[in-house]
Amino acid sequence: MKNGALDRWTCQDAAELYGVREWGAGYFDVNRETGEVMVLPRNGASPVSVSLMNVVRDLKARGLSMPVLLRFGDILDSRVALINESFLKAMRAVGYEGTFRGLYPIKVNQQQQVVEEITRYGAKYHHGLEAGSKAELMAAMAYMHDPEAYLVCNGYKDEEFIDLALQARKMGIQTIIVLEMPGELGLVLERAQRMGVRPCIGVRVKLSSKAGGHWAESGGDRSVFGLNTAQIIDVVDTLRSRDMLDCLQMLHYHLGSQIPNIRNIRSGIAEAARFYTDLVREGAPMSIFDIGGGLAVDYDGSHTNFSSSSNYTIDEYCADIIEQIMAAADKANVPHPTILSESGRATVAYYSVLLFNVLDVSRLESHGLPEKLPDDAHELLRNLMEINNTLNGKNFQELFNDAIYYRDEVRQRFLHGAMTLRERAMAEQIFWHVGATIQKLVAEKKYIPDEFEGMETALADVYYCNFSVFQSLPDSWAIGQLFPIMPIHRLQEPPTVNATLSDITCDCDGKLDKFIDLHDVKHVLSLHPLKENEDYYIGVFLVGAYQETLGDLHNLLGDTNVVSIRVTDDGEVVYDREIIGDTVADVLSVVEYDPKEMLDRVRQLAERSVRAGKITVQERREIVQAYDDGLRGYTYFEQ
Repeated sequence: MKNGALDRWTCQDAAELYGVREWGAGYFDVNRETGEVMVLPRNGASPVSVSLMNVVRDLKARGLSMPVLLRFGDILDSRVALINESFLKAMRAVGYEGTFRGLYPIKVNQQQQVVEEITRYGAKYHHGLEAGSKAELMAAMAYMHDPEAYLVCNGYKDEEFIDLALQARKMGIQTIIVLEMPGELGLVLERAQRMGVRPCIGVRVKLSSKAGGHWAESGGDRSVFGLNTAQIIDVVDTLRSRDMLDCLQMLHYHLGSQIPNIRNIRSGIAEAARFYTDLVREGAPMSIFDIGGGLAVDYDGSHTNFSSSSNYTIDEYCADIIEQIMAAADKANVPHPTILSESGRATVAYYSVLLFNVLDVSRLESHGLPEKLPDDAHELLRNLMEINNTLNGKNFQELFNDAIYYRDEVRQRFLHGAMTLRERAMAEQIFWHVGATIQKLVAEKKYIPDEFEGMETALADVYYCNFSVFQSLPDSWAIGQLFPIMPIHRLQEPPTVNATLSDITCDCDGKLDKFIDLHDVKHVLSLHPLKENEDYYIGVFLVGAYQETLGDLHNLLGDTNVVSIRVTDDGEVVYDREIIGDTVADVLSVVEYDPKEMLDRVRQLAERSVRAGKITVQERREIVQAYDDGLRGYTYFEQ
C-alpha cells in the first residue's frame, strides 16, 4: 500500500479490503462516518442498523468483559425465512406440485436458545428439526409441537432412541426414523410392534456422487452412514414380506456440509432422484425427499468453488434442486414429493459474531536502529548496517542474500562464544529492519521472486488476543476453516500493520494465521497500530454453525459470555438474554476438581504459612480471599 493510497484512505477502502459486503450477505457493513462495523439485522428489509462498537460500550457499562459471543435473533429469523421463501418461490416458478419443509439439524448448534428460536421463527413455515442422537431427539421433542412440521431421526439408534421416536409419533409429531445401518430395520419393527405404532420410515442411501470441500467424505460409497443399493432392496423385501411397505415413505441422502460447487449438488440430486422413483416403482408409497444438508456459506465472499465459498446463490441452489426432482418425477410419472432440506450451516452461521480485545503486540522491530554503531563494533555488524543504508529497488535481491549470510554468521559466532548476546541482538535488529525495507520494495513490484514468498508472514506482528481458538473457533484449528475477521472500529484509518493473531492459550496451535481473500488465502491480517490506553476490538463473523458446541476446555478456558440481541423497528437495541461465561470453578468442576476442597486446601496451606512465620494473619485473609475471588472469576482476562 503506497503512501498516496494511505493519504486517501476511506471507509469504502476498508469495506473492500476486508470484503465485508461480499461475505456479509447484506447483514454487515461499514459506517462511512464513524468507521465502525454495522449490523443490519433485517438484511435490507428495513434501514435499522446497529454499531458493534456501541454494543461493546453497552456491555462494558453493564459489567461484561470480552470475549463475548453476540447472537442476533433478527438475523436468524431472516435466514429461516430466506431459505423457506427461496424454495417456495422456486416451486411456484416451475409449477411444482409438492411442497417444501425445512429442517434444522440440531448438531449444527445445539444451544437451547438456538433451537427454541428456530422453532419459533419457523412456525409459520412448519420448519422442523433433525436429531442425530438421543439427547438431540429429547431436545427436539421438548420444543417442536407443530403437527405439520417434520422431526427426522438420523444417526446411530438404540432401543431407547427408537422408543422415544415412536412415542413422539404417538403424540402427533411427524417423526421419521431414517435407516442408516443394515441392522436397524429389525429393531425398529420389533419396537414398533411392541408399542403398537406403525412407524414412518426413511432410508439413507449411499450415493456414488461425492462433493468437494472439507466434508467430502460424508458422501460416496465409503461414507460411514447409509445403505447401499443391495441393502435398500433388502429393506423393501423385508417390509413387503411383513405387509409394511406402506411405512417406507422417505428417501434421504447427505453429500456433506458446505458443498462449494453447484455441479456436485446437481449430480447428487440426479442420482438420488433415480433411487426415489425406483422405490416408488417397487411399490413403496414414497412421498418425502430429504436432500440433506450442504447449502454452503460464502465465508470469503469470492463466489467460487473454493472450500470456504460457494459458486452459487441460494436461488440457484433451490431452482436446480426443484428442477432436477421435478424432471425425474415427471419422467417416471410419479407425484412430486414433499422436499425436506437440512440446511443448518446456512441457517445459523450469520447469526453469531465473536468479539474480543487485543491485549498486547509482539514486533520483530521492537527497537529502533542506532544512529551509528559503536567504534569497536564487529565487522559483521558494520556489514549489516551498510546493507541497510544502501538498499534500493535495484539491489534489494542481492543484498537480501548478503544480509542472511551475515546474520547466520553472527549466530554461529555467538554459539561458539565469539560474539556477545548484545552483539547478536543488534545484528538481528538490523536484519529485521532490512527485511521490513525489502518487503516494502517487493510490494511495489509486479513479480515477487520466489525467495521472498512468505516474507510478509515472517515479518508480521503478533497481536495477542483475549480468546481461545480451541474454545470459540475449533474448526479453524482442526480443519483450517476460514472465517471473516476484521477490526470493528477505526476503519476510517488506514490499517498499516500486518499481523497474525495469537490467543491466550499456551499452545503454538492457538493462533490465526490464515485469513480470507478474494483470490487466495492471506497469511496476515491488516490491522491498526495499538494506541496507548485504548482498547482495540476485533470481530470474527459467521461463527454460528458448529463452533459453540465443538469447543473444548484447552488451558481450562471455558465458555465465553453470550449476549442475545434484538433490534426494534425504531432501531432500539434490546438485550434479550445474557448468559454469563464459565467461571474458573465451573471449568475445574468439569475436569473433576472440587472447588470447595481446593479452597480448603489453600486455607490450610495459608494457615501453616502463618504458623511458620512466612505471612501475617492479615496476609492470610487476603490470599484466601483472592483465591476465592479467582475461583468465581471469568476464565479470560477481565478488564
